[in-house]
Amino acid sequence: MDCGEGTQHQLQRSEIKSSQIRRIFITHMHGDHTFGLMGLIASCGLAGKGQPIDIYGPEGLKEYLLATAKYSHMNFGSRLKIHTVRPGLLYEDDEFRVSCQLLKHRIPAHGYRIVEKDRPGMFDIEKAKSLGIPPGPIYGKLKQGQVVTLEDGRRINGRDLCGKPETGRKVVYCTDTVFCDAAVELAKDADVLIHEATFAHQDAQMAFEKMHSTSTMAAQVALLAGVKQLIMTHFSPRYAPGNPIGLNDLKQEARAIFPNTKLAYDFYSYQVPRRREENKVKVGAGVRSKEQARDAGLLVIDDD
Repeated sequence: MDCGEGTQHQLQRSEIKSSQIRRIFITHMHGDHTFGLMGLIASCGLAGKGQPIDIYGPEGLKEYLLATAKYSHMNFGSRLKIHTVRPGLLYEDDEFRVSCQLLKHRIPAHGYRIVEKDRPGMFDIEKAKSLGIPPGPIYGKLKQGQVVTLEDGRRINGRDLCGKPETGRKVVYCTDTVFCDAAVELAKDADVLIHEATFAHQDAQMAFEKMHSTSTMAAQVALLAGVKQLIMTHFSPRYAPGNPIGLNDLKQEARAIFPNTKLAYDFYSYQVPRRREENKVKVGAGVRSKEQARDAGLLVIDDD
């Protein structure tokens, strides 16, 4: 998501390899979100041999990249595909859907929503064994909810051996924008909302003038959208150490509205929890999830 100046150098310091990058999504054409693109593309080997990359972004992105390539004598070949985005669904495969909405900034800027498709429910191995289904590759098909035919002619529906489907996770990325309804709609029920917080609350007038968000605006989007975790980013240098107001102040402002708020920083990582089934089973004096109980070798009895 976005590609500021020096991105390829930061990647070299991280555990991520440029060869892993397959798709890049650009929110808008301001330089602090695009100046690293050509360097990253070169690092990915598109000047010679390299993996194909799809780049999604607003109008003008294609012309910008082609003009830069022309005067830097870089040949993209057929490996680079540039897609001009419109609000709605942009990309879909077997695992994910990516869509976007137009936000509210000085120039056209889009927010992105990544939705993981629902996973099949937990596979009941014991039930499969009780039905006389032999272990092996057939279990993999049943775990995916497929209907399989056994050697004795029985047809088994994998869904009958799986629990409730696990809801896919949702991650939303909104920057740059002032508070707007589109951001709330895009972030609805997200597991993680990554939202800009350029200014502190006391600088709200400046935020409206420059069409950026304050810490409290980001928190209001998270609250209204019902997200689980807010991660704020895109802070103004005016809040760097040594200034009267610091980043910790922005965090406290946001947490007063939305407690589950974190601040992003270079190389920060956050693992999005899976939405596993929340059914519980009592074990002695404590309470464990069904999955934890099974992993411990305990007998799980459904009583609902």
